[in-house]
Amino acid sequence: MRNVSINLLDDTPRPVVAIGTDYSHGHVLPLHTHRRAQLLYGATGVMQVSTHDGNWVVPPQRAVWIPAGVAHEVLMLGVSTRSLYIEPTAVDLGGRCQVISVSPLMRHLLMAAAEVPLTYDEAGRDGVLMELLLHELAHSAHLPLHIPLPVEGRLLGLCQTFLRQPNIHQAPQHWADQLHISLRTFNRLFRQQTGLSFSQWRQQACVVLALARLAEGTPVTRIAVDFGYDSPAAFSTMFRRVLGQAPSVWMDAAK
Repeated sequence: MRNVSINLLDDTPRPVVAIGTDYSHGHVLPLHTHRRAQLLYGATGVMQVSTHDGNWVVPPQRAVWIPAGVAHEVLMLGVSTRSLYIEPTAVDLGGRCQVISVSPLMRHLLMAAAEVPLTYDEAGRDGVLMELLLHELAHSAHLPLHIPLPVEGRLLGLCQTFLRQPNIHQAPQHWADQLHISLRTFNRLFRQQTGLSFSQWRQQACVVLALARLAEGTPVTRIAVDFGYDSPAAFSTMFRRVLGQAPSVWMDAAK
């Protein structure tokens, strides 16, 4: 199926409904939920998914798992998607969103699934294709592309400001001073609220946000300057530390 809302197909008597959709650059899907779980795969472009728990950046050729009932907003940056809407009992990847890698096999299965009839023969070739997709999904690797957000209002405000203007050299003492608390109290509060130390969160946020810029074709040198890194090499080192690959290797793999 192509360019059809899941709301019109949700009661389809099949465990998986596959839909392909093309979005204009900058299109925003406002906060919404699905009864089914969703695997949202971007064949092209970059997606930015936001929930109450945080933000996820989904580079090209990756996918994001969105559990059933989780409210989410999606910013589409030149994206053509293939989505699987999955009955909650068919597969379980947990109750939180997560970005996952997409194997070459899974990629071809996702592209083919969007062409499968809505009420496919579950005992035939199309049913086997959907079953294999669920098996591949259950064994997919998770990627550290999540920026957790705190619940505490003042700290949340500082995090949101940082995400709009990331700077790798921003100091925890600066944040503690703005909250009028000691550095020790701030560090304890930050870890309690996000599950990460401030330096871990700052590093991960910069790398995740940089992915969207890289996918749009922004040079590494420009990103390094904008995010406050001392040099492009320093940015590349941080990127490799978080994702295990240099920026160039990462983006080549997404093509």
